[in-house]
Amino acid sequence: MAIASPWPTLEVALETDHPDAAVVTADEWEVWFTRWGQQMALKGSPIGAYELSLRLTTDGAIAALNHQFRQLDGPTDVLSFAALETDFPQIEELLATEPLYLGDIIISLDTAAHQAQSAGHSLRWETAWLAAHGFLHLLGWDHPDDATLATMLAKQGELLETIGLKSEKVG
Repeated sequence: MAIASPWPTLEVALETDHPDAAVVTADEWEVWFTRWGQQMALKGSPIGAYELSLRLTTDGAIAALNHQFRQLDGPTDVLSFAALETDFPQIEELLATEPLYLGDIIISLDTAAHQAQSAGHSLRWETAWLAAHGFLHLLGWDHPDDATLATMLAKQGELLETIGLKSEKVG
């Protein structure tokens, strides 16, 4: 008989179409997001299980999504689409047996590489930073002003420390 863990589990559906996607392995993503979920004390799933999708892609692919969903031309570093912003019929019955789907995070590794180089970070660190930002958006965090942005950036730093990635400079 399996013993239920007191900690939430978080399954990551990883999709990649970028040659640098191996900068973080699929197993690492699972561990990182699970630790972040634990740190954020995820609640809402009666079975303690959550899911999200993570896509590591190119500037071209993210630019198309940015245009389609935000009416903005050009690429961006990260997009998040929270699943919980929509009401689902019979959600209570579904949650009793299925993991709670948090939503989608899309990261442009092209933009991440440029940002990493400009800031003196590794691509691995920058990608984790963007994933943490997207994760917070899936949990309802937003940054409409400087004060909330500062709070969100501080929380991203805490999430990265949880997985052993402190602020870094390369070169």
